[in-house]
Amino acid sequence: MVYLNRSLFHPTTFFLIGIPGLEEAHGWISLPFCFVYLVALLGNATILLVIKAEHNLWKPMFYFLSILSTIDLALSTTSVPRMLGIFWFDAHEINFGACVAQMFLIHAFTGMEAEVLVAMAFDRYVAICAPLRYTTILTSRMLMGISLCIIIRPVLLTFPMVYLIYRLPFCQARIIAHSYCEHMGIAKLSCGNIRINAIYGLFVVSLFLMNLVLVGISYVYILCAVFRLPSQDARLKSLNTCGSHVAVLCVFYIPSVFSFLTHRFGHNIPHYIHILVANLYLVLPPSLNPIIYGVRTKQIRERVLHVFTKK
Repeated sequence: MVYLNRSLFHPTTFFLIGIPGLEEAHGWISLPFCFVYLVALLGNATILLVIKAEHNLWKPMFYFLSILSTIDLALSTTSVPRMLGIFWFDAHEINFGACVAQMFLIHAFTGMEAEVLVAMAFDRYVAICAPLRYTTILTSRMLMGISLCIIIRPVLLTFPMVYLIYRLPFCQARIIAHSYCEHMGIAKLSCGNIRINAIYGLFVVSLFLMNLVLVGISYVYILCAVFRLPSQDARLKSLNTCGSHVAVLCVFYIPSVFSFLTHRFGHNIPHYIHILVANLYLVLPPSLNPIIYGVRTKQIRERVLHVFTKK
C-alpha cells in the first residue's frame, strides 16, 4: 500500500481536454489559432531581421523591441503547437514533467513580457522627460542590467511554482480542463492542500499588476512633460512616439486582466469562455505586437516596404 501511494504521488501523464464544451468545434477553432501563430512567427522574425540589418535602429527603444519580439516568439511557440496538436491530432496526453516544464515556460515568458513593457515605458519616460540625458542614462551597462532584470526576475518568481507542484500528491484525477498546462490548473487536480499554491499565485499576479501601476506612473509624468511643451507639433510628435507602446500595453494587459477577473469572479460565465480568453491572452500579443510597431514605427515600416518593393 505504501508503494502504491508513492507511485500515485505524481501521475505519469496528464490529459489536456482543449476547450471544454467546444470539443466538436476544435477543427474550426484551430484555423484562427494557426493563422495567428503564423502571423506571430513571420511578424516577430521580420522585426528582428530589420533591427539587425538597420544600424540606425540600434537604439535602446529598438533594443527593447527586439527583446519583446524574441519573448513573443518563445511564448507563442511554447503554447500554440501544443494547442494545435490537441485540435488536429487529438494529442491530449502530456507527460507530467513536460506539463510542468510548459507551465514554467509560459509563466516565465509572460512575466518577461510584462517586465520588458515596463522597460519600454522607462525608455519613453527618459526620452521625453529627460531628452538631453537620454544617452547618458540609457548606457550599454544600464541596458545590460535592465535586460538581466527582465529575464531573472520572472524566472525567480516562477521557480517556486515548480516546487509547489512537485510537493503535491495526485491521486486519480489527471484531466486538465485546458489546452495548456498552467499552475493552478495542475494544482487543482491534487488531492492535497493547495492553499499555498493559491496564495503564491495571487502574490505573483499582484506583482504582475504592480508592473502596470509602474507603467501608469511613468505615463503620468510623460503626459505632464508633453503638455508643458510649447508647440502643438512637438506635443503630437512626443505622443506619437508613445503610441505604439500604449497600443502594445493594451493588447497585453486587457486580455490578461479580463482573464484574471473572469477566473476569480466570473462564476456565471461559461467555462469555455475562460479557456478561450486564456488562450487568446497567449497568442494575440505575440501576433499583434509586430503589426503595431511595423505600422506605427516609420523606420521599420519603410525598411519592410523597401524589401517587398525593390526590384
